[in-house]
Amino acid sequence: MEPVRTFLAILLASVMMVVPAGAFETRASSAFVVDMTTGTVLLNKNADEPLPPASMSKLMTLYVTFEAVRDGRLSLDEKLPVSQHAMSYGGSTMFLDTTDRVSVIDLIRGIIVMSGNDACVVLAEALSPNGTERGFADFMTRRGQQMGLSNSVFKNASGWPEAGHVMSMRDLALLTRRLIEDFPEYYPMFAETEFLFDGRAPQNTTNRNPVLTLDIGADGLKTGHTRESGYSFTGSAKQGDRRIIWVISGLETAQERARESEAIVNWAFRQFTRKDIVKAGTELARADVWMGSANDVGLTVAEDLTTLIPVMSAADLKAEIVYDGPLRSPIRKGDAVATMIFAPEGLPEMSVPLVAMEDVDHGGVFSRLGTVTGLLLARMRQGSGEAL
Repeated sequence: MEPVRTFLAILLASVMMVVPAGAFETRASSAFVVDMTTGTVLLNKNADEPLPPASMSKLMTLYVTFEAVRDGRLSLDEKLPVSQHAMSYGGSTMFLDTTDRVSVIDLIRGIIVMSGNDACVVLAEALSPNGTERGFADFMTRRGQQMGLSNSVFKNASGWPEAGHVMSMRDLALLTRRLIEDFPEYYPMFAETEFLFDGRAPQNTTNRNPVLTLDIGADGLKTGHTRESGYSFTGSAKQGDRRIIWVISGLETAQERARESEAIVNWAFRQFTRKDIVKAGTELARADVWMGSANDVGLTVAEDLTTLIPVMSAADLKAEIVYDGPLRSPIRKGDAVATMIFAPEGLPEMSVPLVAMEDVDHGGVFSRLGTVTGLLLARMRQGSGEAL
């Protein structure tokens, strides 16, 4: 079995523009921008590098909390006690103390709007397998791995600076998508601009999200800042039927973070157009089959493929089909057997699985003999360098 590569051009007559597209030049040291509607990655800059996420890791604490409410392990009106450990946290807090019992819904809003470190710990200790914040962090790491957060390790519930507490920008984007898709009933809370908790924290009542009030479709999610990681942000915005998610890190000031976020949103929505690339069932290529009832099998996409194309793009979209061939029989219709790789101009490379278009059973005796004979002849030609 050897890698087989097939090149093809996917003709897009309506995308025959004349000016090359340019990639977005971000000031962030790490960034990831994805169109959630089509799955098109618009920007990838060090997106898989594990970095201190600061308060952006609170999104994982919220996700695990939403799961607990959904599963009946917590209720929104349940009131939880505040430990000395939770009260001891500094930074951004709800100013909780050990005399408080706070409802889960208030704690959730305290995290989203006020970025309350103490609120994170209260929920963490309630949900931890051993009642400790570290136990909850270990649980979040395992849960994150199950979700595909391959570059995330949690040491606490709030993102408080601690060695080894890291997330990648891609992981944060994946987590954001899961929050939006899995918990649509709670996601609107990320757009709340103010939360007045008990009147005790008048200096910490406003959502730090820098783009919520800019009328650009932004409706979430979480800022972050530490001395080590700089100013960071995980955001999402929706315009029309499109939604984007962006994650940036390593900016020098809160003002730069705000400007960069607005620029990314405007670029992502204005500079790309949605295009249908290929419909499911359209044969893109045929792959050789080893000792099958047929010598090859058709390849297609499992679902209609739609992607974003730069508005000012050049020529046709070219793609490469890769598979380990010849494919071994039997093959069943719908089996993922190959990958199509393509890169619209100015965008990161993308890959899409290709599936078999029909069944190919094991071949009979004569079919197998023919396959072996053909392989031997091919090797003889290669060895002698002469035509037989």
